[in-house]
Amino acid sequence: MRRGWRWAGCTAVRRETRLEEKEVFGGLVWILVASSNVPLPLLQGWVMFVSVTAFVLSLVFLGMFLSGMVTQIDANWNFLDFAYHFTVFVFYFGAFLLEAATTSLHDLHCNRTATLQPLLNDNQYNINVAATIFAFVTTACYGCSLGLALRRWRP
Repeated sequence: MRRGWRWAGCTAVRRETRLEEKEVFGGLVWILVASSNVPLPLLQGWVMFVSVTAFVLSLVFLGMFLSGMVTQIDANWNFLDFAYHFTVFVFYFGAFLLEAATTSLHDLHCNRTATLQPLLNDNQYNINVAATIFAFVTTACYGCSLGLALRRWRP
């Protein structure tokens, strides 16, 4: 495994020794969706699954780099990095679309005990807007990482 510097945002940072923005933004998506009390579990359940799974797997991946296990395990780490980022990018793009769909249902009225109430109250709507924005930012970060991984993996 070639260790080195890579360009990330405005500063060059060592790949193995920093908590990446994907984990921070992904954690925010997780927290925001959970704090909205998940009014649509069918849609937001997938968002929660993707954000929690990607968060945990990214930390495991980072821990493997920090512990030096990548030098002891004979594998094509550039391909594994590309495959991981491709998979998470596709899943996060779907999660972003589902979170945006949930947010767009703000004005949908449902019948709850003989009175029509909006599906999302104003507080849940605001939280879901923030979660949608951070899901998009996280998807974009994974897309950039996918591009960098493809560049490293491609001969």
